[in-house]
Amino acid sequence: MQDEKHRVAGCLRSPYFPTHWFPSRQLCWWVFWVGFAMIFAGGCGEKKPAPAALQPPDVEVVTVIQQDVPIYSEWIGTTQGLVNAVIRAQVTGYLLKRNYKEGSFVRKGELLFEIDPRTFQAALDQAQGQLAAAKARLGKTELDVKRYTPLAKQSAISQQELDDAIQANLAAKAGIQSAAAAVETAKLNLGFTRIASPIDGIAGAANAQMGDLVGPGQIGELTTVSTVNPIQVNFSISEQEYMGAAEAIAKGQDRGMEFSEEKLELILADGSVYPQRGKFYFAGRQVDAKTGTILITALFPNPGNILRPGQYARVRALTQTRKGALLVPQRSVTELQGSFQVAVVGADNKVAIRPVKVGERVASLWVIEEGLKPGERVVVEGVQKVRENMPVNPKPVAAESPPAATPPSKSPAPLAPSPTPRKD
Repeated sequence: MQDEKHRVAGCLRSPYFPTHWFPSRQLCWWVFWVGFAMIFAGGCGEKKPAPAALQPPDVEVVTVIQQDVPIYSEWIGTTQGLVNAVIRAQVTGYLLKRNYKEGSFVRKGELLFEIDPRTFQAALDQAQGQLAAAKARLGKTELDVKRYTPLAKQSAISQQELDDAIQANLAAKAGIQSAAAAVETAKLNLGFTRIASPIDGIAGAANAQMGDLVGPGQIGELTTVSTVNPIQVNFSISEQEYMGAAEAIAKGQDRGMEFSEEKLELILADGSVYPQRGKFYFAGRQVDAKTGTILITALFPNPGNILRPGQYARVRALTQTRKGALLVPQRSVTELQGSFQVAVVGADNKVAIRPVKVGERVASLWVIEEGLKPGERVVVEGVQKVRENMPVNPKPVAAESPPAATPPSKSPAPLAPSPTPRKD
């Protein structure tokens, strides 16, 4: 019992632990030294290796291309028949027949419509009867003049009677002319009942059906026949473009718009290129003061009548050839608040953000007018993650080739739409 009390009295009286955890002071010191040794051993152990330095990011780069490139311009145009003949009824009557197939090709002189001719045939018969009566009156007056002339010389009749006979003869001659004109008018009106095509072309839909009353004041326009081979394409260019073309043509130079023989291409609504080349036809009389454009008309061969009036199409022309142009992919150019810049990788593989002045777009490439030199490397993939003076690991990729000028004898491939420059 006494021993137990001494052990309790010798316990470490710790404010953090219950006294019954440490039965003796020696045990407490033993725990202390063991903990110290563990801490010392942990501090003297091997140190963990420091984290490795960050590696430069991989970016794809291309070399700036320098070569001669053709520059094309495009304009929105509409097709129109070279000659559009509106077929109208020139006499009033009931439509009797329609002798053509709507939308088909018709020849000049081919019968299209027939109007009931009976009324006009009756008018012709009446005019011819009046002409015959006028001829009879003329014969009588001629006989009177012949008979009265010797009698007047013999004073058998008065001079007044001879003069009356002569005037009656002159009136009969005038009556003949009037009656003949009436007959001619009746023949024309009768002929107008048969309506023929004045040109070779495509005939449109009929605006009147059998039994309709047609003519002036009624249904006047029956249909339209359009000449579509060659077909006419109208488009507008700016005043600046026109002045450049006019000056080049006047000076006989090769620059400017080449609107000469078979230089124009037509891109249809489905994106395909029309196989036939077109040529400049004429320029409009004046510049539109509201839009600052002038009307240009071109002619395109249309042997299969594939093109029809009213179609929308793009007209493309080679406007110039840039000599020694510097080209980079459009995706390497970044637009920021109206200015353009590229990321250039130097010889030390560090990035320099450089402002550039861009020119025309050529397929998926962009002409750079200022800011780059031939042979420099620009970032095309990974532009968003590079900064000024940042080291990078450049990975060269194949450069895109600009399209060559298409020879006149071949149809060019469709021009792919130009992508929008990346914005930060």
